[in-house]
Amino acid sequence: MPSFPAMLLVMVAAAVACRVGGFLMMAWLPASPRLEAALRATPLSVMAGITALALAGGQVADALALGGVVVLTVITRNDVMSAIAGVGIVAGLRWAGL
Repeated sequence: MPSFPAMLLVMVAAAVACRVGGFLMMAWLPASPRLEAALRATPLSVMAGITALALAGGQVADALALGGVVVLTVITRNDVMSAIAGVGIVAGLRWAGL
């Protein structure tokens, strides 16, 4: 199994490649309403993929935290703060033994 520093280095390289590649691609692609809608939906789709993996594990705390994030997002309309609150919710639930 690879060491943590090696895995971290690979993840950093992948993140930098995605950022640079996205920057270069956006210089060539014309802006359109369809492209802007796709870019706005990307963070939500990434979060959905992450939460789907957590829910597939069958953890009750993860499911409750996801429900809390959905409710907070609807109420506050701030997905970043809701995601941060979700981390707090799941941490609190796991600390409580759930």
